[in-house]
Amino acid sequence: MSAADLELDIRGMTCASCATRIERKLNKLPGVEASVNYATEKARVRAEGTSVDDILAAVAGAGYSASVPAPPDATTGRDAAASAPDELSALRTRLVVSAVLALPVAVLSMVPALQFTNWQWLALALAAPVAVWGAWPFHRAAAVNARHGAVTMDTLVSLGVLAAFGWSLWALFFGMAGEPGMTMTFRWIGDPAHASGELYLEVAAAVTVFLLAGRYIEARAKRASSEALDALLHLAATEASVVEGGSVRRVPVAALTVGDVVVVRPGEKIPSDGLVTAGTSAIDARMLTGESVPVEVGPGDRVAGATLNVGGRLSVEITRVGADTELARIGRLMQEAQTGKARVQRLADRVSAVFVPVVIGLSLVSLAGWLLSGATPEVALSAAIATLIIACPCALGLATPTALLVGTGRGSQLGILIRGPQVLEATRAVDTIVLDKTGTVTTGRMAVAAVHAVEGVDPAELVAWAAAAEAGSEHPIAQAIVEAHGAPRDAEAFVAHTGFGVQAAVGDHAVVAGRAAWLAEQWSVPLPREAAEWARAQEDAGATVIAVAVDGRALGAIAVADTVKPTSAAAIGRLRALGLRPILVTGDNAGAAHEVARAVGIDDVRAGVTPQGKLDIVRALQAEGRVVAMVGDGVNDAAALAASDLGLAMGGGTDAAVAASDITIVSDDLGAVPVAIRLARRTLAIIRGNLFWAFAYNVAAIPLAMLGLLNPLIAGAAMAFSSVFVVMNSLRLRRFRP
Repeated sequence: MSAADLELDIRGMTCASCATRIERKLNKLPGVEASVNYATEKARVRAEGTSVDDILAAVAGAGYSASVPAPPDATTGRDAAASAPDELSALRTRLVVSAVLALPVAVLSMVPALQFTNWQWLALALAAPVAVWGAWPFHRAAAVNARHGAVTMDTLVSLGVLAAFGWSLWALFFGMAGEPGMTMTFRWIGDPAHASGELYLEVAAAVTVFLLAGRYIEARAKRASSEALDALLHLAATEASVVEGGSVRRVPVAALTVGDVVVVRPGEKIPSDGLVTAGTSAIDARMLTGESVPVEVGPGDRVAGATLNVGGRLSVEITRVGADTELARIGRLMQEAQTGKARVQRLADRVSAVFVPVVIGLSLVSLAGWLLSGATPEVALSAAIATLIIACPCALGLATPTALLVGTGRGSQLGILIRGPQVLEATRAVDTIVLDKTGTVTTGRMAVAAVHAVEGVDPAELVAWAAAAEAGSEHPIAQAIVEAHGAPRDAEAFVAHTGFGVQAAVGDHAVVAGRAAWLAEQWSVPLPREAAEWARAQEDAGATVIAVAVDGRALGAIAVADTVKPTSAAAIGRLRALGLRPILVTGDNAGAAHEVARAVGIDDVRAGVTPQGKLDIVRALQAEGRVVAMVGDGVNDAAALAASDLGLAMGGGTDAAVAASDITIVSDDLGAVPVAIRLARRTLAIIRGNLFWAFAYNVAAIPLAMLGLLNPLIAGAAMAFSSVFVVMNSLRLRRFRP
């Protein structure tokens, strides 16, 4: 069996160095390109000519286990492994027990007034389970890596705990620390002169608790960041009412096939993606789009599975099932986003891979330096242990994954799907945004834009006559006029003249609606001069004009056009505020393009552009040194989306556009585009802040530890706090607001 594009579940990783080691091992295989993410415990592997078994064996050879995830659930695309029990409960138990045992050890060691005769033996009895059982995950991981000739951050932790505990055992059984009446005094700053005869039981116990607490918070952050995805995937319906032979029967959603017609009653969820064939209703799609107001749908409208029908009864023809549905697609995009890697994370991985052996070397240098200077073994060991503990770069390993997980999770709640963390780098530098017009800035649907009635005619009456005549037509322009009126009168003797217009009998009246030239030439009913001038102006602005005549008398004209989305103008303003230069690009005529651009506040307009032309525009802007973002929704935008530095696809667009994009906006609201860019930039800023903290902390603390100026207990607490700080800093993204 060969693998072209594979995702693996990885078990046994305990730090970013583990991920780096597995990644290096996999990338040594011929034709394999792998990316391993410690936070998600997944690996994405591209391989040509290498079997899955060989890939799994390589992971096992590195000291870890890997497996191919179970197929996604038929209804949601959710990975079956995602619902398997995690290790959070066991980790919490280990943390609580260790903390309960370590607390009295720390108190006894820090408060001389509580140090009764032979207190040190009670401290040993309490600290031993913590240093051995509590820290077992670190010891086990260090041993596994040692067998494979590798060192990781767990190696630092294990060495630090065992060194502190081992020294305490030696001092108790072979030194002076076991004598009755021995006392200890806690000091914030290490003092080499007082290191002789002191125990480090509190160091071994407290450091273990601090590290377990950091790991527990990290695990909680992983779970919290995926809550939005889990909640989303649990919203799918479980049963559907299928129409068969005139009767309706309930079947599991997993049994649906493309072409089935289902009935969706008020209060029920749409079972799968489909097309409304009968009925009108309002659909609550906030779980997919973030829109608080239900969307009105009717025959011909597409609906997504798991959205809620809050209005009338609908008949829906199923067009997508299982892993092809919108809900399943969102799940896959989220998993891709949380499994990828940004360049900033690769930097952290490279540093951590080198950092561990360097720190072990520095610890040995510290030990040897103190001994050569004439210091006692106690002083030298204290400095060496503090160096090992303070240098453990857990914060470095957490800096990027936690921010990515929380950021992408928050994005999913807002209807913004970030395809991969490499996208974050592009958002920082983007300075130009190219916007497709139809379906992006505009609704992509025809609607009545303006009405001009001749003198003595009510505009509403004009629209009523036109709607009555057009009611029998399925043309989008006809439907726009019908929708503008609402309930047209009954018409008879309807005749459609393709490309020109329609005629019908409405009551005792003959109504004709269509092109002004057709009315003048075919029916000898020209528009009055004022109405004709108005019609020409509307056409110059890109609208389609329908002239209306009743019983041989011209009543006026109706302009139908693709309307600007209500949020587009405000969205363009927010994009400018983010420092982006907007450019409108469209295949429509110049009049329509400039009218839309004027309405939303865009100065740079490129009209009559082909799909190849859009691609050429993006490349030309890049050649000028600009970093270009592209927003589109159609097949004609796909090439430009793929070529741009940052591609954003509107969720209502085609699969080709979505596949070519870096960020998908689930809703059709252009206002979500500046929100997406802000969220991506904010996530990148958090990552950079985390990395700065981790680097600065280690650089500042290691020299203090080597000089013996840092108490090992304080070193452990500070190291754990740096990890907690990184996680808590990343969790601030959960409070991001549009």
